[in-house]
Amino acid sequence: MFAILTGDIVNSSKVDINKWLPLLKETLSQFGTAPADWDIYRGDSFQLQINNPADSIKVALIIKSSIKTIKKLDVRIAIGFGDVSHSAQRITESNGSAFIRSGEKFETLKQDKINLAVKSKSDKFDLDINMFLRLALLTIDHWTENSAEVVKLALLNPNKSQAELGELIGIKQNTVSTRLKRSAFEEILAMDALFRNKLKDIE
Repeated sequence: MFAILTGDIVNSSKVDINKWLPLLKETLSQFGTAPADWDIYRGDSFQLQINNPADSIKVALIIKSSIKTIKKLDVRIAIGFGDVSHSAQRITESNGSAFIRSGEKFETLKQDKINLAVKSKSDKFDLDINMFLRLALLTIDHWTENSAEVVKLALLNPNKSQAELGELIGIKQNTVSTRLKRSAFEEILAMDALFRNKLKDIE
């Protein structure tokens, strides 16, 4: 089973493309090589293949926190789980149930006013995880640029202490702690752990 992330940048037209496009490319490049593993198309849309689907929520949150470090911007992401029956040189030309489910879910995000959701072969799994994500988004969608920056660092450096994270961006440990609490970081990690556990039932 694979995970395919299909997403786009919310409010991209309101911010200079030179501010967010290099950041998006830099973030996606941490998870594979373009254009086989990820690609950007139609200006502000992208696809990314995750070979370990258990990491997909964490990866989506890293992308989201990266882009939300830029004022006014956000990201919509649909995660589809399934197979990859055809791998092309460009991910946008590949196919399989993971791609189909990701695309189908992505088409509903805007009308449902949801910025992160999943679709798998299991309706029960989708119902449960999407409810958890809806609750998490009540906080995630309101991350400030400062909170997003600290969340991104914490996700990318899980073994670093708060003091070490603070040193990376020149702030004190107690400031890191405050920003992580405001961003509901511990609760989001708990949600990710629950997602990983439930995913085992559909693999």
